[in-house]
Amino acid sequence: MLATKCYIKKDDKVKVITGKDKGKIGKVLKVIRKKNRVLIENVNIVKRHTRPSAKTKQGGIVEGEAAIQISNVMLMCNKCVTPTRIKMQRLEDGKKVRSCAKCGEALDA
Repeated sequence: MLATKCYIKKDDKVKVITGKDKGKIGKVLKVIRKKNRVLIENVNIVKRHTRPSAKTKQGGIVEGEAAIQISNVMLMCNKCVTPTRIKMQRLEDGKKVRSCAKCGEALDA
C-alpha cells in the first residue's frame, strides 16, 4: 500500500468523523505514514489480553489506543473551532504553511 499525502502531524488536534468514536476530539500521538493511520489520545480504546512475562509480572487485560485511518479524521481549526479541510499557502518569505480552508487562519504556529 502506498502512502498518500498526509497533512496531519503529531500534536495536532483532530476530530473523528466516522466509526464508533464519531464526534470525539483528541490530540495526535503518532502518525504511521506507511499504513495511512494515526494514533489519537483517548480514541479507539481496545482491550488486549496479556500473559505474565519478564516485562509484565502480572498478566491481565490492558487497555490502550489503537490506530485509525487518516481518512476518518479531520483537522480542527483553533480560530473557528470546527473541523476543516487544509489549504496550503505560501508566505512572503517563501515558507509554506497549512491554513484553514474556512477562515484562512494559519494552522502552523
